[in-house]
Amino acid sequence: MTSNQTEKDQTQPQKPESKPADSNVLIGYVQDFRDPESIDYSNLSHTVFSFAHPEKDGSLVMNGDTALSNLRKTVQKAHQEDTKVVLAVGGADHVKGGGSYEYFKAAIANSDSRTTLIGELIKISKEENLDGIDIDFEHPRSKEDAQYLADFTKTLGEKLHSIDKELSIAVHSKINSETGKEVQSIVYNPSMFHHVDHVNIMAYDGHWGGEYNAANLSPYPFTENIVSYWSDLFDKHDISKEKLVLGVPFYGQPENSSDQQVPYNAIINHDPANAERDRVNMNGTIYHYNGEKTIINKTKLALENGFGGMMLWELGHDAEGTRSLTSAIFDVQRKGR
Repeated sequence: MTSNQTEKDQTQPQKPESKPADSNVLIGYVQDFRDPESIDYSNLSHTVFSFAHPEKDGSLVMNGDTALSNLRKTVQKAHQEDTKVVLAVGGADHVKGGGSYEYFKAAIANSDSRTTLIGELIKISKEENLDGIDIDFEHPRSKEDAQYLADFTKTLGEKLHSIDKELSIAVHSKINSETGKEVQSIVYNPSMFHHVDHVNIMAYDGHWGGEYNAANLSPYPFTENIVSYWSDLFDKHDISKEKLVLGVPFYGQPENSSDQQVPYNAIINHDPANAERDRVNMNGTIYHYNGEKTIINKTKLALENGFGGMMLWELGHDAEGTRSLTSAIFDVQRKGR
């Protein structure tokens, strides 16, 4: 950050910033094909069911009847544990194939389709007894995109809050893992963060911006830079840092880009001692990931910097029992309360 970036932005209205709906949250994303019976909701404040997909005309689709059935079961199971259920809209990929970006952008760029999409999200949140909506527009690439997203977020937030439901937004880390500098190709209008309860920072996937390097998945120094960037941004715009939620990966990134990512539970099932590491050689492939110590240190970092909690992708990737990363995060948060 340059010195002028840390100064207060005098163009922003000096109004009291409302507190987020919850503080010290633990938010877990879960994919729509997961068996809701297989998920442990007990340590979570929120489960984010992923995804509903926007069409260009603002209509909303899900990945068939199975996804809708799993959503309903998730609501039932999570609510039994007093865990809130939020529906994520968007994601990187669209159910029809290809990226979600063009669909989402078209839906929010036009006032009619934007109104339709907001209406669809309010409708499903009521009908399915959801606790809120999560926006996952990956990613705004211009000031024009950023304004579309800000307008959409403002109206959706107002409507959800009027019926006592929450709004969160998943955001790019905005930091290059190699250089530590701000990513300029992703653009946000900070005004929109006034209208959400939680800002879930996707502090993973490297964002190396050059040659593929799996070691840049989500190392601790990368996360330190992310926390610094978002803390400064929210201070500058007088937004409560309790809205900030630090995301961590529950998967391993292969050094060979042609190989598939592996879930954390597969790494632990291969050897429970891998929980103490951040790098492993499995079946001739080297994977980089976040082991228990790194996850604990990241949780402490978020707490020390006034963040409102932690987020993880993805619940179905976690190990069971004493090696559960969700439990490790929860234990640190509980001690910090």
